[in-house]
Amino acid sequence: MTSTAVPAPTADQIADRILALPEVTVVVADEASGAPPASWGWRFFHVGDDHRRPFATLGEHDMPGFDDDSQLDRPGVYRLNLDLGRTEFERRFGYPPARFTDHRPSLDATVLDEILPHPVYGTHGWACVLNPGAASLTETDRLLAHAHQRARQRHRRTLDRRH
Repeated sequence: MTSTAVPAPTADQIADRILALPEVTVVVADEASGAPPASWGWRFFHVGDDHRRPFATLGEHDMPGFDDDSQLDRPGVYRLNLDLGRTEFERRFGYPPARFTDHRPSLDATVLDEILPHPVYGTHGWACVLNPGAASLTETDRLLAHAHQRARQRHRRTLDRRH
């Protein structure tokens, strides 16, 4: 019996999945956006036109001196980051974001296809996965839907306050 494994999605395919969600916009960090050069090329996904707080980000290179624990400069490696919030973060990892620093030393931020607390923003309820594939893609999609729904709710509250 021959097994035909489905290849893991590329960063662009993950970006397309995110952009297919309702009301999603993307900002690509570049010189024109005013972003620091170390972040150029990173993609920031938002709900609506308020680009203050993304619910997901996608990066294919390190930000030296700030965010390089995942070693994203390895060929073909990218990282999807998701804003889970406190409740989902604790459900997923078994401890609240405020306790992330206690657990940080035991985590390997370079491992592929495993959902982990974000190496920099874990204390803020963010998770990440490098090259989601067979082991993590189903849960990654669920967490992406969760982060997106939280962002949609936040966007609706913002719109309600404006009117």
